[in-house]
Amino acid sequence: MEEKVLNRGQQKVRSNVLDAGLCTGCGACINLCPYYQSYRGKTAVLFPCTIDEGRCFAYCPKIEVDLEELSQRLFGKPYDGSPLGSCQSVLMSKATDIIKGSKPQAGGTVSALMYYALKKGFIDGAVLMDRQGLLPVPHFVGDANDVLACSQSKYTAAPALAEVNQAVKDGYKNIGMVGTPCQVLSAAKMRMNPLMKEDFIDPFGLIIGLFCTWAIDYRLFEPFVIKKIDIDQIEKIDIPPPPAEILQIFGKNGEKLEIPLSEIRELVPKGCSYCVDMTSEFSDLSVGVMEGRPDMNTLIIRTDRARRLVYGAQEEGYLQVSEMPEENLEHLMWAAGNKKRKGLIKACDEGLINATEETNSYLKIRQDILNKLIA
Repeated sequence: MEEKVLNRGQQKVRSNVLDAGLCTGCGACINLCPYYQSYRGKTAVLFPCTIDEGRCFAYCPKIEVDLEELSQRLFGKPYDGSPLGSCQSVLMSKATDIIKGSKPQAGGTVSALMYYALKKGFIDGAVLMDRQGLLPVPHFVGDANDVLACSQSKYTAAPALAEVNQAVKDGYKNIGMVGTPCQVLSAAKMRMNPLMKEDFIDPFGLIIGLFCTWAIDYRLFEPFVIKKIDIDQIEKIDIPPPPAEILQIFGKNGEKLEIPLSEIRELVPKGCSYCVDMTSEFSDLSVGVMEGRPDMNTLIIRTDRARRLVYGAQEEGYLQVSEMPEENLEHLMWAAGNKKRKGLIKACDEGLINATEETNSYLKIRQDILNKLIA
């Protein structure tokens, strides 16, 4: 009997993701082998590879994502299509001033939690996002004080998982990560031991997911911004919560630019339009800017280890936590549900959901759940 060829390697990643324009540059395929490289936000194949089953395919968040399997394995429950995903509680939070010298964005919850996790040995190191000029650069930190240099939002796609892969190669086994929904989704696939290795060890000790509606393609963003300001003089970039509808660029000299989001959305890669996750559903906890309160964060606790971290940080004075107003929660669920529905409809229209084994799906989802979400 002829052995079946799996065809779950680079060739499928190239045809189904890279050539199809679905790649968001998460970095999941980088630093696994010499064949892939990331340059200024773009993932490129340097050399062809004919391996039948590769980690690039297994880790990619844009191919063969089985939502039911992920939910069962990570949370012990079926995937029900809830707008916010599996969650134990939804709160609002803010960092205290216990961390000296920090200039976090919005409420500073991510910086406070990652600082606390490293300080208390909850994790051995963390993959965060630093910046070189305007370019976001993933950075592995092993000291809590190094968290502060990575505390501001970047808004452009970046290969965070490439640094995770490198950390695993370097022997780290209890890694923290801050990532966007596509990066978090890839990390969730990594945690599943997709290649069924007998010596597999889950490398993640903590995954903090960010709220995200889309990321900007750096290759388009840089020339766009250069026309308006010297990028070496940029101190901070911010997108205030609705209804602002602007991107703000703050210069070191006090200069401030405001750009309508209608112009910025023209710089968003195609792959973002298929995303069905606004709140990083497969993380341990998720953080976003709270609508109407730019000094506060929305905080979603999803796992027991996240709950221990959050309330430990609160008890030791690193974090302020309080109840989420019902009005804010309702609007958050509407926004997340709307993104999920739009992404699913687009993917369905292009035959990317529950496709045949020969073509490979972007997403696999129970048909009854799919029907409910796109109705």
